[in-house]
Amino acid sequence: MRYQPFAMERYQSTYEHRVDINLSESGVHPLTVRELLELSGHSDVRVEDIRLEYGQSNGSDELRARIAALYPGATDRSVLVTVGGVEANFASFWHLFEREKSAAVLVPTYGQVPGLLESFGARIAPVDLIESEGWQPDLEALDRALEAGARFVLVTNPNNPTGAALTRESMDAIAHLTERHGAWILADEVYAGAERGGGETASFWGVHDRVLVTNSLSKAYGLPGLRLGWIVAPNDVAEGLWGRTDYTTISPNSISDVLATLALEPDVRARIFARTRGIVRKNLGVLVDWMQAQEGRFSYRLPDAGAICFTRYDAPINSTAFAEKLRTEKSLLTVPGDHFGMDSYLRIGFGNPEDELREGLRRVREAFDEVTGRR
Repeated sequence: MRYQPFAMERYQSTYEHRVDINLSESGVHPLTVRELLELSGHSDVRVEDIRLEYGQSNGSDELRARIAALYPGATDRSVLVTVGGVEANFASFWHLFEREKSAAVLVPTYGQVPGLLESFGARIAPVDLIESEGWQPDLEALDRALEAGARFVLVTNPNNPTGAALTRESMDAIAHLTERHGAWILADEVYAGAERGGGETASFWGVHDRVLVTNSLSKAYGLPGLRLGWIVAPNDVAEGLWGRTDYTTISPNSISDVLATLALEPDVRARIFARTRGIVRKNLGVLVDWMQAQEGRFSYRLPDAGAICFTRYDAPINSTAFAEKLRTEKSLLTVPGDHFGMDSYLRIGFGNPEDELREGLRRVREAFDEVTGRR
């Protein structure tokens, strides 16, 4: 096995707490514990009284039941609670990985599973998301990848970095093709619930029997510090996935389990999503106004979900070089398109408090003006 560095996470982890403004994050401004308890109506819960023991290692029965209720046909036996979405993705990858098989990956995408595939020597069959078609997949390329023997299809829906959600037609086609070829779907659905529009993005759960869905409280819920995620899987598969976490973290944090159970009460979940969507809609308006004032410097598609905008810029500078200029000269962190294999793009997060977002965007413009000689 060789180690393939996870460029985006290394960059963010190294610098996100060493800059004045962080626009590299893809979620909304996080809740405090106090805010979560007040939002839940359980301000009487005393976190200091939670016993710091090993909890149920696949998640408490109550928490798994809350998660299962979000996925028609699932039961608590279908759910494995993990330490964040990263462990959920890792355990799912571990289950699906076969060295002699390839994996079809819809790109651009979050780099964790592709990096694991490269580290373990697997073959990746990239399937482009086509920008001119609203970042929808090249279905002919997907069919070819599955025909060539891809064991599973990696889907992030809504997508990171583009914020685009798959259409119903795209989802149905992915379901049809994977079922026809006997392949699995690994669907990372962490941005569902952070939509700028109306309803919640549909899940791949239930489209056929070979589906693993991962999610977490980090993005749409604004609770990344709880480090709590989950996998929903066929019951027999969930049992095997649980065994894999015996080798990783053993069990979720006991405080996180309690707070996650509160957050996933139906009424509380609805209030959390209302908060998230309110931030996304308001701040997206700020971002759009700013973009329109940039005199054609940027082209982009409005994100369907998530506090992220993946924008192509018109300036004679590499994306990593520009991100480094922002970091070192403006104390501002963004994500360069290079981290997604796409130079001349920038991923800008807009889930920050509004005054912080406005100042961050001012610094982005200032840096581009310096690069291009505009004043």
